[in-house]
Amino acid sequence: MGNNYDIILIALVAIFLILRLRAVLGKRTGNERPPARDPFTPPTPPAPPPARIGDARPGAQSSGGSDNVVPLPGTSIPQPHTAAPTSGPGGIRATVLPAASAGVAAVRAADPTFDSLQFTAGARAAFGSIVEAFAKGDSATLRPLLDAPTYASFEAAIRDRAGRQEKAETTLIGFEASDIASASLEGTVAEVAVRFVSEQINVVRDAEGQVADGNPNEVLKVIDLWTFRRDTKSSDPNWVLVKTESEG
Repeated sequence: MGNNYDIILIALVAIFLILRLRAVLGKRTGNERPPARDPFTPPTPPAPPPARIGDARPGAQSSGGSDNVVPLPGTSIPQPHTAAPTSGPGGIRATVLPAASAGVAAVRAADPTFDSLQFTAGARAAFGSIVEAFAKGDSATLRPLLDAPTYASFEAAIRDRAGRQEKAETTLIGFEASDIASASLEGTVAEVAVRFVSEQINVVRDAEGQVADGNPNEVLKVIDLWTFRRDTKSSDPNWVLVKTESEG
């Protein structure tokens, strides 16, 4: 009889323990919250955010260059703005006037290397050299730049000025324009006239150094029409000045 009491007591204790465990652990229904993360397991790194236009590529160093730019599909990375070229350096107008178009075409047909922009650039360089040499009385510099009659005229003016003991001072400030005003071809000889619009300071001083003509503080706009000549069949590429005119 005592053994039966022992069995019943053990069974009651077992039932009590089962009920207590169920109360503590609960009953699994499939809706339980997941267990807390194991603190010893490293966290999963977050997914990287989507790339944006202008973001650096992963691993790229920021250097301020185009490597840090992601171009949009169908487009290219913008290039630095380049100013449109002018007709001459420094914005100097250097056009072929309508009256000269046919003559320039004839010259180019005889000499395919003729280029109007290159020609006017050379004409401006010659203009500066001739004006400076004439003011200084430098006949040696003038001689190869002028044909014989024009050189003789310049030389005579230099001698007359020296006879009066006068000294010319010319400062070429710059050019506004150097347009081809006319052009012609006679046989193989080409003549091209350039209309120069320049800014100059012109002064003539007497033997005592006093101003006899002009104003050293006044900048004048000067318009000249100079005609250059060259034989297109000659091996010498240089043009010579054959005529000078002034407009006012």
